[in-house]
This record gives sequence, structure tokens and C-alpha cells, in this order.
Amino acid sequence: MNTGESCFEVEIEADNNDITEHPHNDQYQPTPYVCTVCNKWFTRNDHLITHSKRHTGDNVYSCSECEKCFSYPSGLRRHMNIHRSKYKCTECGKCCGNGRDLAVHMRSHSGEKPFECTVCNKRFTTSSYLVNHSRIHSGEKPYKCHMCDKSFNQSGNLDVHMRVHTGDKPYKCSLCDKSFSILTNLQRHLCIVHRPIDRT
Repeated sequence: MNTGESCFEVEIEADNNDITEHPHNDQYQPTPYVCTVCNKWFTRNDHLITHSKRHTGDNVYSCSECEKCFSYPSGLRRHMNIHRSKYKCTECGKCCGNGRDLAVHMRSHSGEKPFECTVCNKRFTTSSYLVNHSRIHSGEKPYKCHMCDKSFNQSGNLDVHMRVHTGDKPYKCSLCDKSFSILTNLQRHLCIVHRPIDRT
């Protein structure tokens, strides 16, 4: 079992269809569809519907080879490419879900970082990493919990936070019956409770 994966799908990168980070002119843009939970804007209603399932945890399409689950069959199909090694890195053997993800991954080998922060000049491999980083400077926290007053600068952090309200504990200890809402708590548990005893 891979403790880093769960049925509560977490994606740290911004959605490809997310347009909140780009300036827009209402004269040229269609009326955006807005998520009522985190205020993300989308150009199409079906993209908003797909995104909204992130907040509800409504992931009903399960991978038969691991514990990951998805809201739509298309997400599961893309994920299965990883198990089938359809988009495999020739450098390290890592498998990706699609060609775009593989191209981004290849930058980790080439060192290419085409996206630069205009404030501190730090560079990133993807535009979404730059968008997330830029919120450090702006203080923007667009991902708001609809059940309490907390806000987050990344959607993945909101997803993790929602487990406080849902009680979801996807990280299960393989040595006992305990489960945890975040991976670091499982790792801490393994170190403290199940650490090997030095008998020398």
C-alpha cells in the first residue's frame, strides 16, 4: 500500500482550467463560472462541476491497482496510464498520466525552469507552481473553507484541512489499526510507536 495516495485526491498544482491567476478583461472573456467554496473561476460549467467534487470528496471511480479514486472516468483513465507505463520517462522510468505531465517531469532532469517570479526572481518548472509561490508575496488565500473561517493559498491544503470536518483518515498504519488524516502524522506514529528497538 502506498501511504502517499488516498481516495481523497489531492492535487497541489492549480487546475489547468483555473483562470483565477490570469488577469481578464470581461469584454473578451466569457462569463466565468465561480466555485462558491473557494472562489476559483472557470471558463466552462463542466470544469466547475468537476472541480466542485474536490470539496465534497465525491470520488467514485476507483483504481483496481491502487487505492486512488476519482470523480470522473476520464481522471481514472489518465491515472491508469501510469500503471500501464504509457508515458514513461526515459531518464528515470517514472510513469506519468499524460504527455503534458511527462514533458513537465522531464524538466526535473534538464533543469529547465521557464517561469520566473517578478518579485524575487525564483524560477519554477510550471506556471501553476509560480502561481502558488506568488501568493507568498501577495498574501492571497483564495481557497476558503465553507465550514469554518480558515483560508489557504493552495487548493491541496484546503483538501487536507477538510478532513478535520469530514473525519477522513486515509493514511492507515500497516502495523496496527490506527489511521491518520495527514501523512506526517502517520510517519511520526511509525517512528515513535513502531520504531525498531536496538538490542545491541
